[in-house]
Amino acid sequence: MKICVLPGDGIGPEITAEAVRVLKALDLKFEMEEALLGGCAIDAANDPFPPATQKLAKEADAVLLGAVGGPQWDNNPRELRPESGLLRIRKDLGLFANLRPAILYPELANASTLKPEVVAGLDILIVRELTGDIYFGQPRGIEFKNGERFGFNTMHYTESEIRRILRVAFAAARKRNKRVCSVDKMNVLECTQLWRDVAKEVGKEYPDVELSHMLVDNAAMQLVKNPKQFDVMVTGNMFGDILSDEASMLTGSIGMLPSASLDANNKGLYEPSHGSAPDIAGKGVANPLATILSVAMMLRYTFANEAAALRVEAVVKKVLAQGFRTGDIYEAGTRRVGTKEMGDAVLAAL
Repeated sequence: MKICVLPGDGIGPEITAEAVRVLKALDLKFEMEEALLGGCAIDAANDPFPPATQKLAKEADAVLLGAVGGPQWDNNPRELRPESGLLRIRKDLGLFANLRPAILYPELANASTLKPEVVAGLDILIVRELTGDIYFGQPRGIEFKNGERFGFNTMHYTESEIRRILRVAFAAARKRNKRVCSVDKMNVLECTQLWRDVAKEVGKEYPDVELSHMLVDNAAMQLVKNPKQFDVMVTGNMFGDILSDEASMLTGSIGMLPSASLDANNKGLYEPSHGSAPDIAGKGVANPLATILSVAMMLRYTFANEAAALRVEAVVKKVLAQGFRTGDIYEAGTRRVGTKEMGDAVLAAL
């Protein structure tokens, strides 16, 4: 079982180091090898996704990623920005299904900006299509037209792309509370009218799962107003990008949320939902729990080891119950710790 480890930029190396410690402590005989992705790869190889990284990622059974990006690369040409490497690895590995759970741990109810009664017991899974939509559509660009600059992007989906991500969502719902909410903007976008039409067709294949539809602007409002109405939400690339980040803050901190990006055979790239947080990089204060929980998702989806996945999730709950908190989830009466100290606590609980 081979894992490609991509620490990335900013706090990426710090949080990834703690997740690797957890993987080693499980003693499951993983082979792990590091490579460069993002800004660090641009600096070293003038490519955010160098050939050596491409080779290793394809050979590995799973990929563990820290985070990419930073202000020092913001003015680079688009193809030489860290985010370009992230888009390329998703496309290169065929990672079309992004799973982002938003779970509120009871110990963190006060960390959410919403009232505890609104978010208590929250458990949502957002399924985001990851390799299509406006992020990858052609034509795209910035041109000079009629005496001014003109920017354009193209949103498009094929029927088969929509069907496969919907089937992922329905399969996930069958293991949860059997409810799928498909999010679109069919009242103004033909592309998402097709999305809704296909969703209705796929829904007939899963008669045991309740299917509902919601416009994306309403979904954004409902996530804040009444988030517990949702079980599984499924949507396209751009809408999913926005809604999953919104959902993350219902839990109090994006530093708590893992994610999995899967291909058709459950090979996956696993990463925390947050970014590289350059403002705290190198200070040893970042929260590693989202990355550690991403390891649990790796164990569950790619390596089909449910027992090990549950074990990792249980120890995260335990350290929270013991009162350990990094700065992003700290409150009076708890014990404030840094990145490595939180990792130490997880290993002790393990």
